[in-house]
Amino acid sequence: MLRLTRFRTTDRILFVICLMYLVTYIDRVNISTAAPAMQAELGLSNFELGLAFSAFAYPYALFQILGGRLGDRLGPHKTLIICGIVWSTATVMIGFAQGAISLIVARVLLGMGEGSAFPTATRALSNWMPAEKRGFAQGITHAFARFGNAMTPPLIAFLILALSWRHAFIISGLISFVWVAVWWLYFRDDPRNHKGITPQELENLPDPKIVGERKTLPWGPLLRRMLPVTITDFCYGWTLWMFLNWIPSYFLHQHQLELKKSAIFAAGVFLAGVVGDLAGGWFSDGILRRTGNTTLARTSVIILGFLGAFVCMLPVMFSTDLVIVAISLSAAFFFAELIVAPIWATPMDIAPQYSGTASGFMNFGFGLAGMISPVVFGLIIDLTGRWDLPFSISLALLLVGAGTALLIRPDRPFTEQATEKEREPDLEQSLAAAISDMK
Repeated sequence: MLRLTRFRTTDRILFVICLMYLVTYIDRVNISTAAPAMQAELGLSNFELGLAFSAFAYPYALFQILGGRLGDRLGPHKTLIICGIVWSTATVMIGFAQGAISLIVARVLLGMGEGSAFPTATRALSNWMPAEKRGFAQGITHAFARFGNAMTPPLIAFLILALSWRHAFIISGLISFVWVAVWWLYFRDDPRNHKGITPQELENLPDPKIVGERKTLPWGPLLRRMLPVTITDFCYGWTLWMFLNWIPSYFLHQHQLELKKSAIFAAGVFLAGVVGDLAGGWFSDGILRRTGNTTLARTSVIILGFLGAFVCMLPVMFSTDLVIVAISLSAAFFFAELIVAPIWATPMDIAPQYSGTASGFMNFGFGLAGMISPVVFGLIIDLTGRWDLPFSISLALLLVGAGTALLIRPDRPFTEQATEKEREPDLEQSLAAAISDMK
């Protein structure tokens, strides 16, 4: 008889982090499915709804950096407990919104809680994952995020029809509180302090000096090093935010589908992203194992994702056939999600000792795209009545992202040691210096 292999502690830790990605994305995108019901009850315009979508992104972008630094200093265990309590509370609050202002306030709080989550989770993964599994780890965690995207439309639609849109948010928030309790009980910052870890697992994990390092951060040099990654992530993020916030409404309004059918079509698009996340991590790590070339392993997959998404999204601009549009959007989302695993593995490749902050710098670009993309999409629809036009901006940024990906160079680890004068400078000065270096 075949015996089932017992899951290792590292596998369980990875699974718990995967669950975090799942619940955070349910809490993040549930508003897109609930939007039509919320608009009807609260009397929101498309522009006001776009503001509510983007209200999440402002603190989300800010807390990418602040939260990533907090995760490096306090450790992932404490940081994610705090974050989880904040985003879970915010999700429940949305269920009690009475108008645009209260909805925006709750979304701001949600962005504050979730903004620190992914950079801090990256710090946790850098402690618990060997280098040759970083692409896989980032791929499967983000696959869970996209599975959250895929299951959210039918789940929230069911809860809305069975109960109400308000109950849908309250239930989502309570589920997140359960995850916080699991994290508090099971996770440890240093694998060596976990009672379930084995000596065999410890042999493959990062050096204890990197795991426990709490060095003063060289803000300026690290920001300049990560800037090409940030710009690339902005280009990817623009398209992703468009998909997350507007695809259910796109099927509902552009193709006149009822709520149930629009949720099913949206879920199909998001499921393609689950496959893309897994494939991106598998491709990237496979190239790294075969060639040992980090740049080839990360950058080539990122560029493939951008160009593939560009080609597949073109039919949306010219076709009104529902089947063609659905297939095109699904294929475009698959290619876009190829980008995720290698781009999130890059901060761990470049600066493992600062991986929380480095990934925060990177994902600031994603958050910045989230500030602008939903509002622009909603504004264009209000002004023109056309749902296809906003896709043209995404097409342009997909090409820009493919170009900036060539500048990332994950094969060059961050080793520059800042002088005391360079340490902890004003962030505005650091950004100006980074932009100057890129010219």
